[in-house]
Amino acid sequence: MSEPKAVIHVFGNNLMTGITPSKHALVLDSDHTRAPSPMELLMIALGSCTAVDVISILQKKRQDVMEYRVEVSGERRAEHPRSFSKLSVHHIVTGRNVSERSVAQAIELSETKYCSVAATLRPTAEIVSSFEIIEARQTEGGLELPND
Repeated sequence: MSEPKAVIHVFGNNLMTGITPSKHALVLDSDHTRAPSPMELLMIALGSCTAVDVISILQKKRQDVMEYRVEVSGERRAEHPRSFSKLSVHHIVTGRNVSERSVAQAIELSETKYCSVAATLRPTAEIVSSFEIIEARQTEGGLELPND
């Protein structure tokens, strides 16, 4: 049985199509003008990997999460290869009576045990996580989520 593989087709002008091992296609652009760059996709991979873990853990802990988002920013080395030296992962959880302890534990479990993207990046990049909890307010007409 062969290993799963990704296939990248280069079309010129820094434009590529990547086919994932599960046969999904996405467009990439190293100039960032027409599509995400490979480094941007790496940030998305880290954020989505940890998001899957954290929301799953919070649901198992019966936390009343109504909205959840992860923001990832990165610092890159000046010299080539311009890999990430530091990635900041900020979790924003909106809900009712969400436990700070539960969020911190979920993030720690993702970082130390479950997120394979973080485990892959950690040997060469510092990953710093933070979080905030936004309390959803009850109104006469229902639930009100804070506006961004």
